Amino acid sequence: MRVEHIAIWTDNLERLKEFYITYFGAKSNQKYRNDSKKFESYFLSFSEGCRIEIMQRPNLLKVNKSEDDYIGLAHLAISVGSKSEVISLTERLRKDGYKVLSEPRTTGDGYFESVIADPDGNKIEITI
Repeated sequence: MRVEHIAIWTDNLERLKEFYITYFGAKSNQKYRNDSKKFESYFLSFSEGCRIEIMQRPNLLKVNKSEDDYIGLAHLAISVGSKSEVISLTERLRKDGYKVLSEPRTTGDGYFESVIADPDGNKIEITI
C-alpha cells in the first residue's frame, strides 16, 4: 500500500497551484470542473511520492489557521534532497514573503527541516 494523494481545500486554486509548481517543482494536470457542484480541482504530481489534489468550491467553511497546533492534518513534509537545499529554499520563500514558522534545524529525532506556511496557511515541512 501507499498514500496515493492528499487533498487540500483552497479559496484560490490558481494561486496555490502556482506556489507548488514554483517552489516544489510540481507538475499539474488540466483543471477538472464539475459545474453542477461548482467544484474545480488540480492534481499536482512530483517526481516521486504521492500527489496533492487542490480543490475549490464556493461557500467553504473558513478555518482560522494560526501557528498553534490543532486536531487534524499537522503538516505536509516535502523532501528537497539536501541540507543546503532546505536552507536555500527556506530563504527563497522568506525573501518572496512567505512566513517561516520554524528555521532550518536538526530536530531531536534527527531530521533536518524547516517549516513554512503556504499561501493558505498550511504548514509545509521542508526536509532532506
